[in-house]
Amino acid sequence: MKRFPLLCVAAFLCLGVALLDAQQFKPPDAKAPDAETLKAIAAKMEKLDKAGNLLRKQNVPDALLAEIEIYHKAAQWIVRHGEWYTADTAAWTLEALDRGLLRASQLTQGESPWLHQTGQAVVRGYRSRVDGSVQPYAITAPADFGKDPRKKWRLDVVLHGRDASITEVKFLHQHNGDKAAPKDLDHVRLEIFGRTNNAYRWAGETDVFEALDSFLAVERAAGRPQSIDRNKIVLRGFSMGGAGTWHLGLHHPDRWAVIGPGAGFTTTHGYIKDLPAQLPAYQEATLRIYDALDYAENAFDVPVVAYSGEKDAQKAAADNIEKKLKTLGISMTHLIAPGLEHSFPADWQKKAEEVYAKYASKGRPEYPPKVRFVTYTLKYPACAWVEILSLDKHYDRASVDAEKTETGFTVKSANVRALGLTLPEQVTLPLVVSIDGQEVNARPSISRVGQAAVYLEKRDGKWSAVLPQKLATDRARRLQKINGLQGPIDDAFMDGFLCVRGTGKPWHAGTQKYADANLHRFKDEWNKYLRGDLPIKDDVDVTEDDITAKNLILFGDPSSNSLIAQCMDGLPLKWTKESIAFGGKTVSAADHVPVLIYPSPLNSGRYVVLNSGHTFHADAFRGTNALLYPRLGDYAILKPAPKEKDPLAVEIVGAGIFDEFWQVKKE
Repeated sequence: MKRFPLLCVAAFLCLGVALLDAQQFKPPDAKAPDAETLKAIAAKMEKLDKAGNLLRKQNVPDALLAEIEIYHKAAQWIVRHGEWYTADTAAWTLEALDRGLLRASQLTQGESPWLHQTGQAVVRGYRSRVDGSVQPYAITAPADFGKDPRKKWRLDVVLHGRDASITEVKFLHQHNGDKAAPKDLDHVRLEIFGRTNNAYRWAGETDVFEALDSFLAVERAAGRPQSIDRNKIVLRGFSMGGAGTWHLGLHHPDRWAVIGPGAGFTTTHGYIKDLPAQLPAYQEATLRIYDALDYAENAFDVPVVAYSGEKDAQKAAADNIEKKLKTLGISMTHLIAPGLEHSFPADWQKKAEEVYAKYASKGRPEYPPKVRFVTYTLKYPACAWVEILSLDKHYDRASVDAEKTETGFTVKSANVRALGLTLPEQVTLPLVVSIDGQEVNARPSISRVGQAAVYLEKRDGKWSAVLPQKLATDRARRLQKINGLQGPIDDAFMDGFLCVRGTGKPWHAGTQKYADANLHRFKDEWNKYLRGDLPIKDDVDVTEDDITAKNLILFGDPSSNSLIAQCMDGLPLKWTKESIAFGGKTVSAADHVPVLIYPSPLNSGRYVVLNSGHTFHADAFRGTNALLYPRLGDYAILKPAPKEKDPLAVEIVGAGIFDEFWQVKKE
């Protein structure tokens, strides 16, 4: 039997560096309240649960139910995980339940006054499409917000810093509205919970945009559809919030009028202590998903106003970006507070705000005349009117430098195989696109969002105009990586997903034991660190709607899990009771487990994942957020090697990243 070469087991041992930082981020010791207080909390939780069930029977819209459920969920998680980190936590929990009961009472009367409260912080909530959990956010609006229907307001999206003691209850208490908003507040503030401490990566990243979308949807429902100026949205944060601002700001540069990152980190290497200088190739490649330094050039498309304390080690985050931008001829503002370490005092916040306001008051242009955009993955494919549709190679630098001209566009590209260019409302026909030294006559088509656009494709080094229908048909006929279907494994958990366990008899008890234990670990880690109940069903209970709407995360083997069996002829491996054949190599099925992400054979618009949750685990969540990077790329063959201290230890027999057509790369 031909076998994979055994890779260095240290590919997983690098997780151990998290232990070096775990103490730094350890939460305070918890001290549970007395029995009487716990009983009072349980009683109010039960009362709020009954109130919610009654409102459901009255067909109250789910968006409003979520605004109540956040209070019950906050108490439920505190009790479940014993997160009594302060002497006041129990009182805050009772306070949260009382607020939830008040809202339930108001809804029973057909009222929702908190949606119209201004001049103070107000907690809001939404139900996440990722896992069905309810997640909170907070809005602080000036007292006169909404009074003049003609006025459009600036919106600041604020990302909090790392807080080892943060919980839903603490977040709700911090924004309970007991303090008036500053009298000089001239914008609306949206503060993100972000599923606690993940530097707004993975589901934490989705949370930012779901909270933003939820707030804007509430404004529409409240009869204020034009209250927020979409071209005057500011993204800012400090420390972990700074890291989140760097990555969300530079990955999505067309969403913001200005970004204000304070401290944080912008690289993995150089920030994580004792990280090996060279990780396995499939890990090194996927560092380019979140390393903001790689996206520094996108500062061309959004103003950057960074802040650092002069003596703060995290000043390196801005220094790294600033140094790179100087080589690219792009400027940024870097405010440096003399003598300060890791802090952002009020006087420096005021100075930063003055610079934010300078850019925010202008707003983003509706149609910038020039776009200069860099990406490394189709997870982040677009800026303004430029959309990259296909790459030559994922995790290599891809760029588009494009300018609108009187007769069309001038474009320079690298590592791009197909792209779309959205047209302004007024356009002169015919269009000529000068791209990489070639001239292409292009006919506008209607894009998927209803705007006119031109599409171009490169074949054998030559660009030509192409109909979007042809691109779509090519994708249907031949699998290829596209936005939302580009991997790696961890990407499956940024959108709606469902874990599916098998109900049949497995081929091998040992590998089934590993699959079951891995699912259980994923369930516990998701619940604790990403603040939701892991969605799980038995294979016999999966519905047509599940297959249509969810990424399917399948645990077991083709004998134990009927959905794995259904998918096998559409996956790039052969799996029998005796062996697993993948990428031209074969291993024994009795003591190996295949792990991969792939376009679902049951729904071409969704993923299927075999035998894996997140590829990083609890020690990474407990350490610095920079540790939350993929460990297995798109696929791996694992050999369970349980140890007394780590029953889920494995040897990585083979791992890697599929090419642009979802094939194993030929080295």
